[in-house]
Amino acid sequence: MAETNPRLVMGLAFIASLGGLLFGYDTAVISGAVSAIDHNFIVPRGLPEAARDSLSGWAVSSALLGCVIGAFIGGPISNALGRKGGLIVAALMFLLGSLGSAVPEFGLGPIGGMGPAALTPFILYRIIGGIGVGLASMLAPLYIAEISPPADRGRMVTLQQIAIVVGITLVYFVNWAIASQGDEHWGLSVGWRWMLASEAIPALLFLFLLLFVPDSPRWYTLKGEKDKALAVLRRLSDEFTARATLAEIEATLVERTRPLFSFGGKVIFIGIMLSVFQQFIGINAVLYYGPQMFQNAGFSTNVALLQTVVVGIALLVFTLVALVTVDRWGRKPLLILGGLIQAVAMFALGAQFAAHATNAGPLIAAVAYIAGFSLSWGPVTWVMLAEIFPNSIKGKAMAIAVAAQWIANLFISWSFKILDGSSALNAIANHAIAYWIYGAMSILAALFVWWLVPETKQHSLEAIEGFWDRR
Repeated sequence: MAETNPRLVMGLAFIASLGGLLFGYDTAVISGAVSAIDHNFIVPRGLPEAARDSLSGWAVSSALLGCVIGAFIGGPISNALGRKGGLIVAALMFLLGSLGSAVPEFGLGPIGGMGPAALTPFILYRIIGGIGVGLASMLAPLYIAEISPPADRGRMVTLQQIAIVVGITLVYFVNWAIASQGDEHWGLSVGWRWMLASEAIPALLFLFLLLFVPDSPRWYTLKGEKDKALAVLRRLSDEFTARATLAEIEATLVERTRPLFSFGGKVIFIGIMLSVFQQFIGINAVLYYGPQMFQNAGFSTNVALLQTVVVGIALLVFTLVALVTVDRWGRKPLLILGGLIQAVAMFALGAQFAAHATNAGPLIAAVAYIAGFSLSWGPVTWVMLAEIFPNSIKGKAMAIAVAAQWIANLFISWSFKILDGSSALNAIANHAIAYWIYGAMSILAALFVWWLVPETKQHSLEAIEGFWDRR
């Protein structure tokens, strides 16, 4: 689209990116409730160390099972209900998961009176919210990519990551503000419920705004509704560009049900590995367990929560840097640079713990790591996933790649609690082992991009399709 309606493109991208805000909010809100979950649902069971840490890790990361489910069903839902319809389903899941996890005893017993038995419904509601995250994580960048012009697509899709980090930063502030309303006992008994319930507010806003957006012109074309596709394209650009874009879309959607491997296995492999590396570098261990990480460094609960606010601000600031650089520097250089920055920061963070540092060292290393991630693997992975898959297999391929991402996330988030809580490992290096593993993964991620990933900057989605050899 040579001549665009930038105000409308930005408006639609902004509304869709609210799915990213809820994605970030839902995945990070649990960080403020980890101590309460352990106190109310895990410790009273009197389990051995390994079993206790494993159950705690599962309770914290259970939403990620829902994310895997949401990502897997995202493809069929995006084709059946449209990108817009799928995002509406995601908004409803966010709403139900938020309120249900805040009061998991509702309809089953007295609020606060079920003890450890409330863990099962709590996990169920977290999984429901996770389904919303999985749907939004696939459909929001897909929708944004499909309504954006090639020259601005990287910047527009980066709005998704900005929204994610805004959600994370916002919830860190919310958790800290709620925790400040009472003492530690109040936080363990009541405060954590308000933290989880607070997500209902942005979920309702997202649901309301979605009622006013059109669906993607590529989805309308996929369904044979050419007139609706052209009407949306006319709103996004001039008449000539709209018709030319529609013709280009139709040319790549002639075969609407092409097999997944029609373009070979390389593009599928690259999509999956980008997703897996985005998680194996350890970002969600830092985001989910940030307060615990700073408590391990010797800080009090309130100070630890305040330091997560600093991390959230760094996440936001450096994602804004990515907004400026992703369409100038390109996707590939940013991914390589970010991987190297993350590796140095993670090795330094592990060294701080191994040396039993009680100064600002862990916070500085964590902020450096967040900076590297935020200008590279955070936003650019989503840009690449929205770009690299050909139109005729996009729904299925992106669903698989995003599901792989959530499976990797579940593995990292669950295993971190076990690694970090292991008395044997901590006797060797005092909470450092996990961070050193993530540093090594960051180096491997940079090498993978250098070796296999193509540059997609400034190419149309249809032109990128020509990168892959057809079988």
